[in-house]
Amino acid sequence: MSDFNQRVIEEFRANGGRVRGMFEGASLLLLTTTGARSGRPHTTPAVCVRDGARLLVFASNAGGPHHPAWFHNLRADAHVTVELGSPDGTVERFAARAVVTEGEERDRLYAEQSARDPAFAAYQSGTDRIIPVVALHRLDLADPARHRAIAAHLVAVHDELRAELAQIRAALDSPGASSAPALGRRLARHCLAFCGALHAHHHHEDGVFDLLEEQLPDLADALGRMRREHRGVARTIAELEALLTSGAAPEALRAEVDRLATGLEEHFAYEESRLLPALAPER
Repeated sequence: MSDFNQRVIEEFRANGGRVRGMFEGASLLLLTTTGARSGRPHTTPAVCVRDGARLLVFASNAGGPHHPAWFHNLRADAHVTVELGSPDGTVERFAARAVVTEGEERDRLYAEQSARDPAFAAYQSGTDRIIPVVALHRLDLADPARHRAIAAHLVAVHDELRAELAQIRAALDSPGASSAPALGRRLARHCLAFCGALHAHHHHEDGVFDLLEEQLPDLADALGRMRREHRGVARTIAELEALLTSGAAPEALRAEVDRLATGLEEHFAYEESRLLPALAPER
């Protein structure tokens, strides 16, 4: 992340969505996507426009020849988190689904934005690519059917992550893992891919938790614990990734994987024990 973007993000959060400088007076939001390669959350300031119940953002990249990184990320994973200034001077954070507009709708929306702000007309005239217009749809968790879908997704993702971690542990126990070089690049890539998937899962959960807290206030304490555990898991992942890139011996890597597996199973079990009865009582 550039120093400029980081300063804008910090000012936005500290001042209820208001910033000075080049964005002063502009309608702005913070968009957090999941890295298509890394699985890590990436936050970017973006000019936005309200269009009915949805928000529009524009992948202009200041008229550059390539789409911005956040656009590539949401094409790979449409689940995003939005931060938006509210009239009471606070910043509202919510989960949303990104939809890339197409054809006549995209052309109309971009033309309207260009009329509001001529800079966007200049951006389009300065590049050969068609600048995408992305609609952000706030997720509504009030529907019990949505609650059941979240519960089913939670169990499915947890089971996939458990299976992935079991495969990594089995590979570390294999005869070929008796020395560091024998771990091979494939196992290292597998471990790093698992870490990225876990980052992405917790990033999505954190966005959904904010909405669940509004719908199910009795879960507030449990959700707070889950968020804290996410941060602890993130620290363990960072340590595991450092080992993977350091050429550590398999026994050191195995100890770290075991520590991660133990902590994850406790975390998954707690989430399931608290969330599933609230989201899908019939399970």
